[in-house]
Amino acid sequence: MLELKGVSHAYGEHTVLDNINLQLTEKRIGIVGGNGCGKSTFVRLLNGLMLPKQGEVLVDGLNTRQHGKAVRRKVGFVFQNPDNQIVFPVVEEDLAFGMKNLGLSKVVIRERSDAALARYDMQAFRQHPAHLLSGGQKQLLAISGVLVMEPEYIVFDEPTTLLDLRNKHRIAQTIAELEQTAIVVSHDLEFLQDFERVLVFDHGKVVIDDVPAVALKEYVGMMS
Repeated sequence: MLELKGVSHAYGEHTVLDNINLQLTEKRIGIVGGNGCGKSTFVRLLNGLMLPKQGEVLVDGLNTRQHGKAVRRKVGFVFQNPDNQIVFPVVEEDLAFGMKNLGLSKVVIRERSDAALARYDMQAFRQHPAHLLSGGQKQLLAISGVLVMEPEYIVFDEPTTLLDLRNKHRIAQTIAELEQTAIVVSHDLEFLQDFERVLVFDHGKVVIDDVPAVALKEYVGMMS
């Protein structure tokens, strides 16, 4: 379970999250809200990429302040811009990077890499320069780089923004089939309709917390 207790955060004098108290237990949770509402900061707190100014973030009881490394093993993060995530020049090397750090064997690394490339029909790009991939292919590589680490939770920050319709459907299907808990920030409301829970952020607070049919309808009304 992911839990936030009295979490607040600010940049200088600007408060972006204000006393958030949540328990996140569902398998598919969507996060929506207007620009600057606090949702991006919120999801970065979930795996210790950021630490809250006040309050606690707990992942299966582990506090992100004291157990950042263990938390990041449990919670994978897929950035909106894959260039912030791809670190090696060749596709295969980038997929293997995190697994090597975990001390996995060459056989396991090869098996997981093969499965990841096959999932998105990218086998032909194994030795391809990562920086020459299309925007959509880069996003698929970034997602694959998290999936091969087999975390227990995965946070997706706008995972379909750079993708064409075909690849958007692939990502939606992948998230639907994940064994892990998925927490997804998205402006694509249709994408979130089959989720179990949607949180709507506004001015640093969760103003709606409900099933998609209710939360998304109210959110659209807010934005009208």
